[in-house]
Amino acid sequence: MPRLAVNIDHIATLREARGGLEPDPVHAAVIAEMAGASGIVCHLREDRRHVNDRDVRVLRDVVTTKLDLEMAATESIIAVALDIIPDLVTIVPEKREELTTEGGLDAAHHVHFLTDVASAMHAKGILVSFFVEPDQTQIDACLRANIDIIELHTGTYANARTRIEAEAQLTRLRVAAEYAAQAGLVVTAGHGLDVRNVGPICTIPEIEEVSIGHALISRAAFIGLSEAVKEMLRALSL
Repeated sequence: MPRLAVNIDHIATLREARGGLEPDPVHAAVIAEMAGASGIVCHLREDRRHVNDRDVRVLRDVVTTKLDLEMAATESIIAVALDIIPDLVTIVPEKREELTTEGGLDAAHHVHFLTDVASAMHAKGILVSFFVEPDQTQIDACLRANIDIIELHTGTYANARTRIEAEAQLTRLRVAAEYAAQAGLVVTAGHGLDVRNVGPICTIPEIEEVSIGHALISRAAFIGLSEAVKEMLRALSL
């Protein structure tokens, strides 16, 4: 059974809809941990559209499991990470106009720069993950960058319209996870996962953790965050 890391970005999205103080993503992180989450994920975007600097700093003080800071490898966000020192940074691609992260990081074409970023994080004792497609070229670039963890993008699998397409994407993920793990990387996965589609991901033994946000927060609107986390944990154990 993979561990569950809970992304609390969309609690902040709800807060920003009114520009007030509630709901507080830090409060959500505490509830998620108490319900059994193995880590808390937040994405500090350059435009601060949901999570902001205050959130990240307070989360660093409050989170007792693992704080994973998703971030683009830009100068200003790198500086925040090196100051706050989360347990883990996950480097993701980021475009201002996107609604959510669209696909994996192109580590292969930016490997030298990303290697320098990883080295700077390691110097502060921060683990490094790249969010990439389940592709051998990208995994090889991750290995060259000397990172610790690889998060495989599951969005194409999650958005598959037919069973045949889903099975093909699941095979890609399975092959990539095995390749990465044999090369010495810790393998995680995320994007678009929910209680209906996460089961097959859990059959890939190399995947040690899944990161889930939108589906959990959406479900929490109806049954509460604590129960939504517990429901997802049950789905991971089936």
